Amino acid sequence: MNEALLRSLTPSVITVLVRRGADFAAAEDAVQDALVEAVRVWPADPPRDPKGWLVTVAWRRFLDATRSDAARRRREDLVDQEPEPGATPAVDDTLQLYFLCAHPSLTPSSAVALTLRAVGGLTTRQIAQAYLVPEATMAQRISRAKRTVSGVRFDRPGDVATVLRVLYLVFNEGYSGDVDLAAEAIRITRQLAARIDHPEVAGLLALMLLHHARRAARTAPDGSLVPLAEQDRARWDTGLIAEGVGILQAALARDRLGEFQAQAAVAALHADAPAAEETDWVQIVEWYDELVRLTDSPVVRLNRAVAVGEADGPRAGLAALAALDPALPRHTAVAAHLHERDGDLTTAARLYAEAAHRAPDLAERDHLTRQAARLNARRSR
Repeated sequence: MNEALLRSLTPSVITVLVRRGADFAAAEDAVQDALVEAVRVWPADPPRDPKGWLVTVAWRRFLDATRSDAARRRREDLVDQEPEPGATPAVDDTLQLYFLCAHPSLTPSSAVALTLRAVGGLTTRQIAQAYLVPEATMAQRISRAKRTVSGVRFDRPGDVATVLRVLYLVFNEGYSGDVDLAAEAIRITRQLAARIDHPEVAGLLALMLLHHARRAARTAPDGSLVPLAEQDRARWDTGLIAEGVGILQAALARDRLGEFQAQAAVAALHADAPAAEETDWVQIVEWYDELVRLTDSPVVRLNRAVAVGEADGPRAGLAALAALDPALPRHTAVAAHLHERDGDLTTAARLYAEAAHRAPDLAERDHLTRQAARLNARRSR
């Protein structure tokens, strides 16, 4: 059974049913039933046209689930017009499905779950495992999301920026269980890039590839975090870096700069440096200036303070940091890093310990605790 094929066909099959009159929730349920049937039937009797087979079976499941006599008669009339499996278009525009899953009425977590289910083709169990929550909890989340978007009709272009933010949320979830969400986000974003010609879609794909290229070097054998400056760059995936840089260059050449392209440019400058001390921090600051102009995000300003500290010295970085809200996530950790570079080990050790106490996950907490212990050991010599 070709699971990858089933997952790749899922979005377009859902879209066909929606176009025929099914609401999203009913269409998605019918397609899931068809996928189960495909797993049962295909190994012994593979269809000549997999997509057409799925459309036919899913549409019949949808009709079977329709209880109203009036609705049944109306939809059964459509069965007579239903094309044969072989007549199903080879290419089906599934962009509406991306926009539906990123509908503004959904919470970010619900939008991510719905995208993984409908566009990614993952099962509820797989999504639950990836998020480390009970399957029943995830099933409720997906059901609520489907109810929210049921009946939504598109009479205007979808918001590409919202779709990209949802995909970036998926990517940043990383991986756990038997589903690698970072790789899944890249796969889905590749699909989107093949369907829509937009420089920011290309920018997001480039950003994902450049970040993913460093994945193998981000953790030590014991699972501890390895900071960018200390990573073994020989472990970076040069193929992904080359692909990401190529996609980014083509996007930037269109002169329609967006935040994902600018973030990818920062990642590309890190990837281009043979060693940490050879990083072009001046250019990185310039790209962060562009990001501040585009987003005015406090998180971007925080990252810019780090870059300024590298380009112009730690005191310049601390001056940039002083303008930001100390409650900002990672603010204390950045302050600790800059104070350490400025030679104030006592303050840096105290701030690392404070940052560890506020860390959102165990791996980051352990890393910051080790940083504080390292500086305290140096001070006691």
